[in-house]
Amino acid sequence: MNPVTHFEMGYNDRERMKSFYEKTFGWQMKQFGPEMGNYVVAQTTETDEQGMVQRPGAINGGFYQKTEDPVSQAPSVVIAVQDIHAALAAVTANGGTILGAMAADGSRSMGPEMIPGVGLWVSIQDTEGNRVSLLQPNERAAA
Repeated sequence: MNPVTHFEMGYNDRERMKSFYEKTFGWQMKQFGPEMGNYVVAQTTETDEQGMVQRPGAINGGFYQKTEDPVSQAPSVVIAVQDIHAALAAVTANGGTILGAMAADGSRSMGPEMIPGVGLWVSIQDTEGNRVSLLQPNERAAA
């Protein structure tokens, strides 16, 4: 199986969003700079020194700047896959659509993009119009 390993949601006001989740749920937020699209990682559960979740079934997440693009408006989940190219072939074979990947500079590519220190990432749309992301983690991307 390919597990859900991460969630993503958009923000309009980064500081307001960070304050809400830190104060409301006690999540720890890590802000990245413009080179990573001002992405904010949300630690929702205990992790080890490599950032790996310690409690089975728990996941961490992240927040990105919303844009006018409707794809950025709804939350999504991130599914870890063994081979992102095989997963993309399965997506299209089963009626899904490849949306591509958004680079830190706001440009979009149709293929997977490397997230430094994380792995290959791409966004798809399922047959019901839901945006879902696929991630081939670094340990798999390097293989």
